[in-house]
Parts: sequence; C-alpha cells; structure tokens
Amino acid sequence: MTNDNVERWAARLRTAMQSRTPIAPLRSETQGMDEVAVAGMGYAVQQLNLAHALANGGRIVGRKIGLTSAAVQRQIGVQQPDFGTLLADMIYGDNEVVPMSRLLQPKVEAEVALVLEKDLPHASTTFLDVVNATAYALPAIEIVDSRIAKWDIKFFDTVADNASSGLVVLGGTPKKLHDLDLRTCSMEMTLRGKQVSSGSGADCLGHPLNAAVWLARKMATLGQPLKAGDLILTGALGPMAAVSPGDVFDVRISGLGSVIGKFSES
Repeated sequence: MTNDNVERWAARLRTAMQSRTPIAPLRSETQGMDEVAVAGMGYAVQQLNLAHALANGGRIVGRKIGLTSAAVQRQIGVQQPDFGTLLADMIYGDNEVVPMSRLLQPKVEAEVALVLEKDLPHASTTFLDVVNATAYALPAIEIVDSRIAKWDIKFFDTVADNASSGLVVLGGTPKKLHDLDLRTCSMEMTLRGKQVSSGSGADCLGHPLNAAVWLARKMATLGQPLKAGDLILTGALGPMAAVSPGDVFDVRISGLGSVIGKFSES
C-alpha cells in the first residue's frame, strides 16, 4: 500500500464526517496484508486526519483509550487497546447540550477521566508513575461515533477513524486519587430513569490506571508522550448505549460523582 491509499482513506473519513454520511468499511481494501502493517496504516490514516485538523485550527487536549473490554477485543479480533486524539472542540461540560448535528451514529460510554499534572515521557512508565503524575480524576461520558456504516468495524476501521471518537462530556467534580478506589468503583448509567449500562472500574483492563499505563507507554514509544495538562479517557466501565435526539443520560460513578449528557432534539 502507498501513501496514496492512506490519503484516500483519510479523505473518505473526512468527507463522511462533513456530509454526515457513513461509508463502507475500509478494511476490505487491506485483504491479505500483514496484521502489523494494517494496524500501522490505520494509525497513519488517523495521524493524517489529525494533521488536517491541526492545520485548520484544532488543538490537542488529550488522548482516549479504546478497546479496553476483553469482550470487545475478542469481537474486533485484537489483544490490545487502541488510542485516539482528543481536540478542544470535542469537549463539552456537565449538562451542556450536545448538538446532534455534530454526530452520525452516536453511542455513549461511562468512563473515568484523568488530568495529568506531570509529563509521562518514558516507554517504561509504571503504575506508580501514573499515580504520581495524575492531578485528579473526573467522571466522564465519551460519545463514541463511527464514520463506518452500521458500526461494521474491525481494528483497522476503528483505528483509522480516530478510535471511533466523537465528543466528550466531562463532570465537574475533580477528585484526588487518594480519595478513590477506582478498581472497585461502581458505575450506573440511566436514561429517563431506566438503567442502560452498568459496570465497575475493574471492567477497564482490570483497573482504569492500567489503561493509562498502556497509553503512556504507547505514546512514549511513538515519540508523542503524554504531557502535564493532558486529559486521558481511560476506557468504558460498561456497555455502550445508543443515542437518540433529545436523550439525557445520567452517569453515576461511586466515589467520583456524576455527569449528565444532554443531547439536542435535532
């Protein structure tokens, strides 16, 4: 595969977003290729679209971790997470109306968000390094979205598509890690009073900080280490829930607080 292929795939994803028209899976054009090479090209597509966003005024504010659930990894056919990049215009506040016009086929996940106060420059980053580097945690709703029609994705599709990133809603209750037990914390997400997702910190790679360690090592290896001030979405604590116009999701994570994701009517 050539740079022309990468540029073509990147352009197709941008067009899908701009037109709000999902496209067919990209992976059909990678048949017979080595899995490592395919993953590398997925990240090349992602980086090309990131460069396009930055050239048009975008600003990086952090990273997200995807595929932290063992069940989802089995479904996608991989044995490790993936990552995407968070830009400033993707971030919404607690109970702020999120415009459906920015989304194609959104779903929501409840997550633990971390904000760093120290850099994490080492490919050998440890659990302790992440603890020492974290300023505080926040409850968060990740609005995942796919430019691939009907969410018919495998690893290459989601990686190329910025790890199926959409938008983020952040709660406003920052908590220090020493006040939390993120492994045992329970999560409940409700829609109009009905539970639509539940789980715990242990459902995210055994502990949300394990996911952060993976990300810190990965980004350092790529020469793009996590920095002080970065926002990290550590991964879903439970199953995704589909979004319809006008929906209001209430997420509560024990010890960490709550966050509401409110969507426009159209």
